[in-house]
Amino acid sequence: MVTALVLLLGIILLLVVAVALYIFSTQRTLVTLDENCKNALSQIEVQLNSRWDALLALAKSAQAYAKHESETLIQTIAQRRQSSITTAADVQAQEGELSNVFSRLMAISEAYPELKADELYLNTMNSVRSYEENVRLSRMVYNDTATKMNRAVRQWPSSFVASMLGFGMRDYLTVDEQQKKSMPDLFPNT
Repeated sequence: MVTALVLLLGIILLLVVAVALYIFSTQRTLVTLDENCKNALSQIEVQLNSRWDALLALAKSAQAYAKHESETLIQTIAQRRQSSITTAADVQAQEGELSNVFSRLMAISEAYPELKADELYLNTMNSVRSYEENVRLSRMVYNDTATKMNRAVRQWPSSFVASMLGFGMRDYLTVDEQQKKSMPDLFPNT
């Protein structure tokens, strides 16, 4: 009788230790995935800030041609660049603003053909193309990371630990159809 009781207590203790180890391990995995998502968003923020810098340079190069419009754009860019990114919605909002500013810059360049021939303008446009590609890649990394996080949060039994510890799903970055239509073609010759 005593041996059966000791054996039962040993099995219960073993199960408690196994559950505690599982919760500990799952918590560490969820924290890692959460930090990876935050890091990916931070990388997008860095790339978006580089795009803002490039657009600022474009606006400054257009300043000699369209002083009033360029000054308005420079002020707009300076204000927008201050925004921080902590969610996928923040990325979407900034990309919409970037698209609007870029469209306005393209309208200025269309109105002043000599601006389009300016070497500084051309070099800056090449930088914008490069940053555009970097943002695209950063978005892909974020969505892949968010997928891993969402799987861990939704799949059983880690979903139990995730809800118990307050981990939630991450939103994916999507491309708004209206934004896609309004974004000027950065690669017209390809």
